Amino acid sequence: MRRRLVAGNWKMNGSFAMTSALAGDVAGGKPDGVDVAVCPPFPYLAAAAAALEGSAVALGAQDLSRHASGAHTGEVSGAMLADAGCSLVLVGHSERRHDLGEDDALVAAKFLAAAAAGLTPVLCVGETLDEREAGDTRAVVIRQLDAVFRASEAHGTGIPDLVLAYEPVWAIGTGRTASPEQAQEVHALLRSRLSEAGVDAAATRILYGGSVKADNAPALFAMDDIDGGLIGGASLESEPFLAICRAAGG
Repeated sequence: MRRRLVAGNWKMNGSFAMTSALAGDVAGGKPDGVDVAVCPPFPYLAAAAAALEGSAVALGAQDLSRHASGAHTGEVSGAMLADAGCSLVLVGHSERRHDLGEDDALVAAKFLAAAAAGLTPVLCVGETLDEREAGDTRAVVIRQLDAVFRASEAHGTGIPDLVLAYEPVWAIGTGRTASPEQAQEVHALLRSRLSEAGVDAAATRILYGGSVKADNAPALFAMDDIDGGLIGGASLESEPFLAICRAAGG
């Protein structure tokens, strides 16, 4: 059985004080049997790293540049994130795809940049409400995943180790959640596509993100192909987040 992973995405929230306190609480309360990561905003990575030092909680970032270095003002490279103590990074979060216009090609380039820097990319895929109602969920998530496969093949790198996160856009921050059965259907589809692409699908963790809370987490995590969660709003307070972590730990 795959060891579950719960990652907290703090988005554009927090302060130095909040980061230190929340990261410290998570480090102190992490349950056994589950991997846990937190992804604070860039300015607070150092504060989180200090609070997590010596713990088993991983540090992640919310984004990175496709460039390794150079004249790219405002960008943050994968090497910089690794130097700051990060071991993973979100790539292609729906809010970047839809708010900032990041397309599949840019997401794939960032994915490769993360892997080249020794970071584990957490590739986010998911459909909008209009796409789901049009019956396009399968086509959308496979397109987003295949863009990474094509980029990896074009660069001759092979497909690196990754974590997938299925985030139905219509369920992020809306209070709506895909039913466990709806989420499981997409997770099983993604795992099948990983296998077809030659990835070790059995070992690849696929997370669910979309209004996960302590009360719905057990039913979601009971599904065969849901290996944990990418948690947004519920990760901004330690006890709700740790309750989700405990649900993942079984």
